[in-house]
Amino acid sequence: IERHGCDATTGVLTSAVRDAANGADFADEIQRRYGFDARTIDGETEARLTFLGATAGSQAAASDPTLVIDIGGGSTELVVGHDGEVSFHASTAVGVVRQTERHLHDDPPAPEQLQILAADVHATIDEAVPARVRDSAALAIAVAGTATSAAAIDLELEPYDPSRVEGHVLELGELEMLLSRLAAVPLDDRRRVAGLHPDRAPTIVAGVAILIEALRLFGLDEVTVSDHDILWGAALARAGAAPGAE
Repeated sequence: IERHGCDATTGVLTSAVRDAANGADFADEIQRRYGFDARTIDGETEARLTFLGATAGSQAAASDPTLVIDIGGGSTELVVGHDGEVSFHASTAVGVVRQTERHLHDDPPAPEQLQILAADVHATIDEAVPARVRDSAALAIAVAGTATSAAAIDLELEPYDPSRVEGHVLELGELEMLLSRLAAVPLDDRRRVAGLHPDRAPTIVAGVAILIEALRLFGLDEVTVSDHDILWGAALARAGAAPGAE
């Protein structure tokens, strides 16, 4: 920030700070110590900024209803919208850490553990997202570590190259084969998979399984990967490049 002489800075504080007893004090400390205009945002704003970041520059997302999938450690955000405007969003208690700890107890995981994980994810998303919303999405964009890691593995990127990950398309069949490949080997072997950061090896199996179930439920057979997530959306909003930007 100092090197580029930025005129404005921003920070978005999401669920962890929303839920923390001292969240307001933390935001004030970030402002005092670093000078960031750090704001705790609600779930609706989080969904809007994530959708904005993921779909910015996508001509397809401007013309067709689009699903944005943001798989995190404890939750997965599902946002549906069109031409920059969000029409539906849901935060589900499905995440790579949560599902790994809950279901994947063996190394490598047993097939029945993967089946139970998939069923849990399927039921959770099915309850959270109405069928009419699922049927409305014409395409999907996935952001965050699971999706970008899957793209990097598919491309065998060493080192990681965000310019090649951005816009990479993964077909459902390719993701299913990737899941089979990753779930068949122990953690130590997954740490050595080309394109996968070793720190993501413990949770990548659950992450790919979540992504697959989301696509199946929405009836989509491919997903476009984006390295542009909520931070990209927050930057665009701060720069005034989005409807309602502040």
